[in-house]
Amino acid sequence: MVALPPAEPARVSSGGLTAVLCLSGTVVALQQTLVTPLVTHLPELLDIDYADATWLVTVTLLVSAVAMPIVSRLADMYGKKRMMLIAMSTMIVGSVVAAVGGSFVPVLIGRALQGLAPSMIPVAIAVLRDELPREKVAGATALMSATLGIGSALGLPLSGLVYQFLGWESIFWLSATAGLALLVALWRVVPESPIRTPGRFDYLGAVLLSAALSSMLLAVSKGGTWGWTSQFTLIAAVTSVVSFAIWFPLQLRLRAPMVDLRVSARRPVLLTNVVGLLVGFAMYANMFATTQQLVITDETGYGHGLSVLVAGLCMMPASLMMIAFAPVSARMIARVGARLTLIVGGSVLAVAYVVRIFLTGSVPLIVLGAMLVTTGTAIAYATMPLLIMGSVPITQTASANGLNTLLRAVGTSVSGAVIAALLTTVTIDVAGRDLPSLAAFQIIFGMSAAAAFVAVGVAVFIPRRTAPVSDPVPTRADEGDAVRVG
Repeated sequence: MVALPPAEPARVSSGGLTAVLCLSGTVVALQQTLVTPLVTHLPELLDIDYADATWLVTVTLLVSAVAMPIVSRLADMYGKKRMMLIAMSTMIVGSVVAAVGGSFVPVLIGRALQGLAPSMIPVAIAVLRDELPREKVAGATALMSATLGIGSALGLPLSGLVYQFLGWESIFWLSATAGLALLVALWRVVPESPIRTPGRFDYLGAVLLSAALSSMLLAVSKGGTWGWTSQFTLIAAVTSVVSFAIWFPLQLRLRAPMVDLRVSARRPVLLTNVVGLLVGFAMYANMFATTQQLVITDETGYGHGLSVLVAGLCMMPASLMMIAFAPVSARMIARVGARLTLIVGGSVLAVAYVVRIFLTGSVPLIVLGAMLVTTGTAIAYATMPLLIMGSVPITQTASANGLNTLLRAVGTSVSGAVIAALLTTVTIDVAGRDLPSLAAFQIIFGMSAAAAFVAVGVAVFIPRRTAPVSDPVPTRADEGDAVRVG
């Protein structure tokens, strides 16, 4: 039964709501790459070895991946604004803990807490669907979806700049300050969505999914360091397989599961999620490999020997393309539909990587190649939330988008592991040191092009949408599950 309020609640400013949510999305996405430029300096700063330093990147990605489906489900059940405030507050606490800790363990704990923050991005996308007029949903969603790439790209130059002039602790203080300002803005500007999904939270499903995801990502991200046949890697892989084997049938039996696999198996949702996984794989290669190309010594014959700071600044034009093409994507979606726009974005991404195989001779050519890749990424990312929301009940928009965002994150994790393996095995000898060869980067770009071409092939089979992407109230099909409060 659907309980509707006696009157339509007053709408907030569409521009103000979109601006606050997109700024928040950019800042929380930035947490994923906040310390990446400092990994080579952290062993000296914190008196640890390099392997421990990489945990300060890995732990944030792990927590983020585990938190996305859980926070998204809780948002559908208990309130989207509430869960966004919790996620942002956790990021602030984590930033302060890392800033004042002064040693490895507190910084590790702080980075783990920061990892909860990106889980608010799919929730924010659902808020935009709930609150904005239908004609503004596509543009706002495109920009909000792009923040995942914008924030990650901005983290590279920003961290290097702040570290160089203010010290490593200031990176976390800046994060805490920005988070506090946005927390106030979220509390003042964002209304609590009236759409709720009643029922009991699936605690067992959440535990099993967390174990499965964290074990899988550990095996993927640390397998190269531990050894792919080592005891730790095999234990992580087996734990993941067993956890998923228990979790899948459990989700099918429950009336209110952690993830509604029947909805996720719908053809438009399933195929869009597969595309998200492949595009996530391709997107991360551009961010990681490009920086390595720019900083590696020119003694290799192809490197450019730039500092971390300058290399990060060279990535700025690419991140700006994510912003520039969000409104372009929205206009494309309005004109030709989300499915065809996704095909165009994936095609641009694939062709850009083919071009990147050959654009290695100078810094401007590398920057141009990176810009072309992010153009395709921006167009593809803009479409996926709309395709998802056009195919699921309004009561499941946050959790459905959370799963899509999670699969993009899994794609980036797998990409990172593959890139690391290639850069450490396809090498050349330079003054007694094994450094990545040009062939390693060309293989990476070729694999990314292949992933993007496969994504286009999958996107072709996504059905054309026949229903509106944004209904202001639950449809009759959702009356058994939706409760509208307020």
